[in-house]
Amino acid sequence: MEISNDSGTKKPKRLTSVVWNHFERVRKADICYAVCVHCNKRLSGSSNSGTTHLRNHLMRCLKRSNFDVSQLLAAKRRKKDNTISLANISFDEGQRKEEYIKPTIIKFEQEHKKDEIINFGSSKFDQERSQHDLARMIILHGYPLSLVEQVGFKVFVKNLQPLFEFLPNSAVEISCIEIYRREKEKVYDMINRLHGRINLSIEMWSSAENSSYLCLSAHYIDEEWTLQKKVLNFVTLDSSHTEDLLPEVIIKCLNEWDIDCKLFALTLDDSSIDDDITLRIKEQVYEKRPFLSTRQLLDIRSAAHLINSIAQDALDALHEVIQKIRESIRYIRSSQVVQGKFNEIAQHARINTQKFLFVDFPVQWKSTYLMLEAALEYRRAFSLFQQHDSSYSSTLNDEEWEWASSVTGYLKLLVEITNVLSGNKFPTANIYFPEICDVHIQLIDWCRSSNNFLSSMALKMKAKFDKYWNKCSLSLAVAAVLDPRFKMKLVEYYYSLIYGSTALERIKEVSDGIKELFNAYSICSTMIDQGSALPGSSLPSTSCSSRDRLKGFDRFLHETSQSQSMTSDLDKYLEEPIFPRNSDFNILNWWKVHMPRYPILSMMARDVLGTPMSTLAPELAFSTGGRVLDSSRSSLNPDTREALICTQDWLRNESGDLINPSPIHSAVPLLME
Repeated sequence: MEISNDSGTKKPKRLTSVVWNHFERVRKADICYAVCVHCNKRLSGSSNSGTTHLRNHLMRCLKRSNFDVSQLLAAKRRKKDNTISLANISFDEGQRKEEYIKPTIIKFEQEHKKDEIINFGSSKFDQERSQHDLARMIILHGYPLSLVEQVGFKVFVKNLQPLFEFLPNSAVEISCIEIYRREKEKVYDMINRLHGRINLSIEMWSSAENSSYLCLSAHYIDEEWTLQKKVLNFVTLDSSHTEDLLPEVIIKCLNEWDIDCKLFALTLDDSSIDDDITLRIKEQVYEKRPFLSTRQLLDIRSAAHLINSIAQDALDALHEVIQKIRESIRYIRSSQVVQGKFNEIAQHARINTQKFLFVDFPVQWKSTYLMLEAALEYRRAFSLFQQHDSSYSSTLNDEEWEWASSVTGYLKLLVEITNVLSGNKFPTANIYFPEICDVHIQLIDWCRSSNNFLSSMALKMKAKFDKYWNKCSLSLAVAAVLDPRFKMKLVEYYYSLIYGSTALERIKEVSDGIKELFNAYSICSTMIDQGSALPGSSLPSTSCSSRDRLKGFDRFLHETSQSQSMTSDLDKYLEEPIFPRNSDFNILNWWKVHMPRYPILSMMARDVLGTPMSTLAPELAFSTGGRVLDSSRSSLNPDTREALICTQDWLRNESGDLINPSPIHSAVPLLME
């Protein structure tokens, strides 16, 4: 910073004292003032006055502001020999580090709470800590490792902290791996301390290079009754990992985290996955947990994948009609003259709508639905437009318009249901049953259509739906029963609509299923009281070192004493009136409050409600493609890729970004259409 001289004949005098970093020199007429940038106090700024009075003021001013004044004291001791100038600091590789004053450093501590005041006073630079913070930043925000070699980043950091020593990609990668290992230990300890059980979702990923990946995530409700999700593994599958070897890969991951004996449910992408995969995983689990029956390790398929799949079936059946509508809209929007003529015809046809014609984005089936919905509003205008423009050749006949209208009606229901499921901030398992039942009822109705085109399309959709329903309907119903607003009444209502005269048999299957599951939890609870359960678990121990020859007696005692004992948690819960329905009801809070009243049933409810009934991320709710890893991640080696993806998920959990109102984390290069 330089002070201009009014005469213009003398060489400008450079302000050499470090004190001038905190004052602005202002000249009024022939008088110079030094104005403090912290408190705006005006002191003498004349060169004859020196800087002692400025330094004395600054010492008092900065102490009041909790700033570190050690730098000023050091400057005072060094006096003029070691004073340095901060004039016109800029990034220049030719400048020496000694030419810079150390700025105050803000340390990033993960443990800081959002409302905590960070101390700006420390002027000590810590290269190791800064390197650690840089690695955490890269992980948390999904930045590429090559960020540290980008010129813009180097200029920014060098001006911010000249003492920072830049590191190659490999060193930053090592720091990221170290953070991953530390965070993994924390997650491992936390999961194994859980009293409840773990639900596992298994998702398939791919990349533009046709590589395949397996993502395993743990879902559970913690001790505070908060729904949690943590990515455990992101495994790169090479050509040797054929589908019959997938169970071994999954089991290896379960053993790595030591959660195979705590497993409650497996959720896979869709119903087309070979049942042998889940069967072999179950067999592995039963070796360690023979106490439970085969029905008590739930096998779930993703509801969102089902809805996407049957929506795609409807669009495929209407493919030729959709293509004609696309071409019609493109032609009308090809010029202002054509569009003006079409608008005139629409006005004469008295079409009064706020919808605009647009061409869809095919990989998002909701956009195709919206395109069809808008085109149907202009149906009469399209028909009349053909008479006024001989070049228009993509017109639809009446039958095709009827097909488009019917399919749009089908899609409307699927869009509404997908919005409900993907828009829920806390997607507990109980919300899925009524939505899936609505799809079931509509499919039955569509299959009865007298139109061969529509009925054949609906039959194909229902065949896919039935495969899902046969596998998942019991799990969906049990979760709904554990919703105090519904209990068995919702099952009775929907099953009477779906099954008609055979509804009672189906309702009994649900009743028997939930009782069987509750009895297993009751036995586990008894064994916990007797000290024979796994530490931190609601499950009975199966360790050979503590073999109990009377485990069968525990089951016998429980079954024979039921009729003699007081009413069970389940019976008491089902007999009591249902809770009134309201929009702000929180089922997890309800069970947290009612734990003392239903001690055993609440244990079961925590595991059931934490089951992921869908594995599709909200941002992919309407996507017709799968999950694709972007090039910045797919180019990494497998260990580094897994470390970055898993640790990013864990750090976001800690920082409170797990549940974000924004559906897409734009800085995270994981999802790519």
